[in-house]
Amino acid sequence: MRFIGNISAKTDTKGRVFMPAAFRKILQAAGEENIVLRKDIFQPCLVIYPESVWNGVMDTMRTRLSRWNRKEQQLFRQFVSDVEILSLDSNGRFLIPKRHLQMANIQQEVSLVGMDDTIEIWSTAEMAKQSLPGDEFEKAINDMMGCQY
Repeated sequence: MRFIGNISAKTDTKGRVFMPAAFRKILQAAGEENIVLRKDIFQPCLVIYPESVWNGVMDTMRTRLSRWNRKEQQLFRQFVSDVEILSLDSNGRFLIPKRHLQMANIQQEVSLVGMDDTIEIWSTAEMAKQSLPGDEFEKAINDMMGCQY
C-alpha cells in the first residue's frame, strides 16, 4: 500500500473530511474497512493508518515493549490512548474528533499528504510553516542521499 501526493480539502462544521478518491481506491483495493487516527509524535499533524498497517505497528511495539516494565507500559499507554478507529461513510467521509482537530490546530483548510503506508492530515497553514525553503530542501536531500553538488 503506497499513498503519495498532497491533496487539499476542507473539514465541514462537524469535522468531517472527504478521503481523496485516489486514497480511497488504494484502501478499497487492499480490503481495508477501518482506518486508525492518532496525533503524530513529532509534528503538529494527524496520521491515518490503514487498520492492517496499524496492527503491524502494534505488533512491532509489543515485541519491543515489555508488559512488565512500568516505563514501557506507560509509553505504550500514552501512544495508544488518543487513538480513534474510524470508517468512511457512504460518501467517503470520515469524522475527525474535535480533540484531534485541536491537537493539530486544524480549523477548516487541510492537506492530506500520502506518506507511503500512512496519510498525514495537516492544517494547511501549519504545513506551510513546516516546509523547508527550496534551497534548504535540495541541500538536505543531497546530504541525506550522499550526493555531492
